[in-house]
Amino acid sequence: MSPNTNLASQDLWHSDQRKPVRGTLARTAILSMRRENSTPKVRLDNVSLNYASDTAAGTLALDRINLRVQPGEFLCIVGPSGCGKSTLLGLIASLQHPTSGTIAIDDEAVSAPGTDRILMFQEHGLFPWLTVSQNVEFGMKMKGLSKAERKEKVRHYLRLVHLSQFQDNRPHQLSGGMRQRVALARALATEPDVLLMDEPFAALDAQTRDMLHDELEKIWAETGCTVIFVTHNVREAVRLGDRVALMTFRPGRVKQEFNVDLPRPRHLEEVEVARTAREILDSLRDEINKSLEAEYAHEQRR
Repeated sequence: MSPNTNLASQDLWHSDQRKPVRGTLARTAILSMRRENSTPKVRLDNVSLNYASDTAAGTLALDRINLRVQPGEFLCIVGPSGCGKSTLLGLIASLQHPTSGTIAIDDEAVSAPGTDRILMFQEHGLFPWLTVSQNVEFGMKMKGLSKAERKEKVRHYLRLVHLSQFQDNRPHQLSGGMRQRVALARALATEPDVLLMDEPFAALDAQTRDMLHDELEKIWAETGCTVIFVTHNVREAVRLGDRVALMTFRPGRVKQEFNVDLPRPRHLEEVEVARTAREILDSLRDEINKSLEAEYAHEQRR
């Protein structure tokens, strides 16, 4: 693992020789595509977000974020609570607009939501009155796909997340992990270029989370989509990511980036995963301490 600073002029992606995910050749093709394609899938140039407040300066939430995410890359973002990780995903999804700076997909500036970017939250957000298959189908209906095409894609993506036999069940009849898999299938069914994931496994038990890590990695390798994954769990970031971006305490900036040069598949309990996570956590600890100090100072003023 090698850290590097966040400079817009740097080439932030370094090709590697990682082992493909077991059981598929898709990973090799994705790596080859990354090497050949110099255009980032997602590009953020000097993106800042300032919230209006009673003070003249307002509240600066994000400050001059510069990021490049290559096609098919799995980028994880970590940082202390309140640093703007989820806010950054919302900006990429165009759910709100930056105060300054540019966000581009395939070098085209974006300013409105689109099916090329799908945001998946910690809460599954399934419609309780719809069946599993109807939930997965929903986004495709909004896109205007034909009934036959929707049916085929529902079948494909439910098979991908191993829920074909539950297609007629409703969300309340499923476990928490199964509901998250339905939400993942629904997100994938619209076939986005960029999958934005905001701590989607945080509320799950460890066993279910480990299983979904395996499923997500397999699906990512098979579909070739670009993933930007926010988490508080540094070891989870190392388990999943090609690269980990570490954000500072408020205002959120990209403090450091770490290329994760470990072979796949990885597991949370592996020594190298733990060692790499410890290096990142050592850099993160300073930012966590700053957030605690700010909270303590606020309490003292009250």
